[in-house]
Amino acid sequence: MSKRTHSDIGDKQMDNPKRAQPIGVFDSGMGGISVLKELYQVMPQEHYIYFGDSKNAPYGTRPVEEIRSLTIANVKFLLEQGVKGIVVACNTATAAAVRTLRGMYPDIPLVGIEPAVKPAALQAGHPTILVMATPMTISGDKYKTLMMRYEQKADIIGLPCPGLVEFVETGNTDGADLKVFLENLLAPYLREIDSIVLGCTHYPFVRRLIQEIAGERVRIFDGGNGTAREMRRRLKEAGLLSAHEGPGTVTFENSLASEEEIELSRTLFQKNLF
Repeated sequence: MSKRTHSDIGDKQMDNPKRAQPIGVFDSGMGGISVLKELYQVMPQEHYIYFGDSKNAPYGTRPVEEIRSLTIANVKFLLEQGVKGIVVACNTATAAAVRTLRGMYPDIPLVGIEPAVKPAALQAGHPTILVMATPMTISGDKYKTLMMRYEQKADIIGLPCPGLVEFVETGNTDGADLKVFLENLLAPYLREIDSIVLGCTHYPFVRRLIQEIAGERVRIFDGGNGTAREMRRRLKEAGLLSAHEGPGTVTFENSLASEEEIELSRTLFQKNLF
């Protein structure tokens, strides 16, 4: 695996070795930083190692076997860094590999992410929901099972969004070209939908632009906060919550091993998503 560079944010903790270990967060690139932000809000005392596999992004157009292999390799890397739990902060990687990973590491708190269809579907009045996701997520069995679970409560439309991840990977979250891309993508659905589910962790970084195009009447949902709360629950259950009282550290690592990627990671971590 290629050499990685990193940057630390916050204070260092030298405490109980087990509880003081960091939480590992993984994504196919920059998108999972949106989940990392939620984790840091829910558990600011924890330490985090974020690994973005930007070298192989996007995952959403790759074969499922390749996605699974990449995900397993990158989770192994995080475990080698001594993390106490893993967040697979990628919808595509969750769909392709989380079941396999739980079989491989039954004693490690491991949380994936899936499109936040449940809260969107439980709105009053049988809503019409547009799920924006990668082609692999939309075509996967995990997504299909999720849709079947809520098809009696809402009309659910799956919208594959090839090309959208690449905007975020280059740091373009509000450019004119991105706005045109999103307008063309969303235009056929805007009259009929009540809400949008952001089914890829890259998409919260363009949430403001999506909201501007869709209008204020359309509610937007994503699964980041629920994932963060689930990881907190599992760590608490395992007695692994940090005893550290100050702000935790955040270490960014990337498969491209370039300072530009680390700087972009820092920038996105500081970005206000709402």
